[in-house]
Amino acid sequence: MAPATCTHTSSSSPTIGHGWTRPTRPTSATASGAASLRRPHGAWPTPSTALKGGGQVYLTLCVALAASAVGAYLHVALNIGGMLTMLGCVGSIAWLFSVPVYEERKRFWLLLAAALLEGASVGPLIKLAVDFDPSILVTAFVGTAIAFGCFTCAAIVAKRREYLYLGGLLSSGLSILLWLQFAASIFGHSTGSFMFEVYFGLLIFLGYMVYDTQEIIERAHHGDMDYIKHALTLFTDFVAVLVRILVIMLKNASDKSEEKKRKKRS
Repeated sequence: MAPATCTHTSSSSPTIGHGWTRPTRPTSATASGAASLRRPHGAWPTPSTALKGGGQVYLTLCVALAASAVGAYLHVALNIGGMLTMLGCVGSIAWLFSVPVYEERKRFWLLLAAALLEGASVGPLIKLAVDFDPSILVTAFVGTAIAFGCFTCAAIVAKRREYLYLGGLLSSGLSILLWLQFAASIFGHSTGSFMFEVYFGLLIFLGYMVYDTQEIIERAHHGDMDYIKHALTLFTDFVAVLVRILVIMLKNASDKSEEKKRKKRS
């Protein structure tokens, strides 16, 4: 299970490239454009623009999570999840990145399609949790939401670029995780090695929650307000963490159940 990671609105200054053919009295737009050039690095976009962009990102993330929940429900009800839904999810994401940024509606629906197919792809794990103990699924989701909120707040209140150095470490860790899974697919793995991959992957994607949040903030400072792409990045982090927490909780619950059965037999 590996996740994933993770450009464009122009500045509002009308003075760049226009209006310099002859000297004129500065208009309010020209004055504001000149003032924007004198702003210190990182002082734009305005707080209202940044707040609006952040609100769009997290609102879109919530809608994507709802679509994913619908996909998981469809698998539980109709057993549609599998390799085809996973390939469909990858295809939807690739299509989304190929669509121009200004076609927001099309990109939004592609995001919802990818989220729904992702939910159907993890549907077998969701169904296993529901059949074993529904409370495990609720606890895993709440725990993931709390972790996401805490790590997101830590990234937001931290100094600018403070956690961006984690990008190289996280990329290296993700590469190691992929190689471990590749080796396991060839040589097989024990329960211990599988759980190591799960815990190691959980650590990696918790780190990505912090890193991706700060990267989104930094991109917004440079005018990249592509909230659909940013929401997709955070969505993949959230699902990757949720899946691993769910696996860990199911493993622990299964071990406790087996231990109780042994005690009863003895």
